[in-house]
Amino acid sequence: MRIALLSDIHSNLEALRACLEHARGRDVERYAFLGDLVGYGADPGAVIDTVAEYAEKGAIVVKGNHDQAVLTNRLAQLSDGAADVLEWTRRVLTPKQQAFLANLPLTARDRDMCFVHASADAPAEWSYVDTSQAARESIVASGATYTFSGHVHDQVLYFRTLAGKTAPFRPTPGSSIPMPPHRFWLALVGSVGQPRDGNPAAGYAIFDDMAEEVTFYRVPYDCEAAAEKVRRAGLPAW
Repeated sequence: MRIALLSDIHSNLEALRACLEHARGRDVERYAFLGDLVGYGADPGAVIDTVAEYAEKGAIVVKGNHDQAVLTNRLAQLSDGAADVLEWTRRVLTPKQQAFLANLPLTARDRDMCFVHASADAPAEWSYVDTSQAARESIVASGATYTFSGHVHDQVLYFRTLAGKTAPFRPTPGSSIPMPPHRFWLALVGSVGQPRDGNPAAGYAIFDDMAEEVTFYRVPYDCEAAAEKVRRAGLPAW
C-alpha cells in the first residue's frame, strides 16, 4: 500500500491541493495527515474541510501543536505573529471545524507504523526531533518499525540499527530510499504549507509498505496566490 504522508499544512490550501493532486498521480491508496492543519495561512476552514473529507474515507489524522493552540488560550509558547494568526483562525473557524480539531488524537498506530506530529516520546510536549538523540527517543517510544512525523518543517530520514545507533540521512526529492524492517526508522516528512529551507515548493512523502521504501517530494504550487490571501486577510506579512 502506498501512503501519502502530509504534515504542517498550516492553512495553505494551494499547497495542499498541489500535494494531493501529485499523490493521486502516483497511485496513492491511503493518506496520513500528521498535524498542524492550521496556523500561518489564510484558508484554515477549507483545509480542515478537505482533510475531514479524507478522514471520512479512512485517512489517518493526528493533532499538531497549532491545532491544539487554536482551541485554547495557551499561545505563550508561540511567536507573536503565530499567536496573532491563531487568534484570527479561532474567530473564522466554524464550531464543526473546531470540533474536528478537538477530536484528533495525538498519535495513531497502524500495524508496525506510528504517526505523530512531534516526538512519540511525550507527544503532548511538542518537542522537536532535530538531533539523532531526539530521533532515537522518539523511535524507542513509538515501539514501531516505522515512525512518521512532522513539526520541524524539514525532510530528514533517521534510522536506528539493532545495535542502537541512530543516524540521519538527507533525502534527494524524487529518489526512493529502501527502509528494510531489520532497522527502525523515523521519517520527518517536511511541510506542505510552510517549508523553511528557502525553497517554497511544498514538501511531503510517500511510503510504500510493500516495497519497504519511502520517497520524499517537493511540489511547486501557486505560492503567490497563497501569499495574496494572507495579505487580504490582514495576517502578519512575514
